[in-house]
Amino acid sequence: MATKKQQEEYTLESAFSKLNDIVKQLDSGTQSLEEAFASYAEGMEMIRLCNAKIDKVEKQCLVIRESVEDHEL
Repeated sequence: MATKKQQEEYTLESAFSKLNDIVKQLDSGTQSLEEAFASYAEGMEMIRLCNAKIDKVEKQCLVIRESVEDHEL
């Protein structure tokens, strides 16, 4: 499991890339059951991280949109 600092170092693009790598590993079928469970857990962590980063960007967009709308009035 990645630490909070390690999670902050991931960009959205790098987190998606890592998730893609994990999916490829799981699809290959070459991992032991234990390795597959660890990969699955890491993949779920990457999904949570991606969702958090997307949520943050969406909130920033809403703030910008509200700011622009306030200036237009």
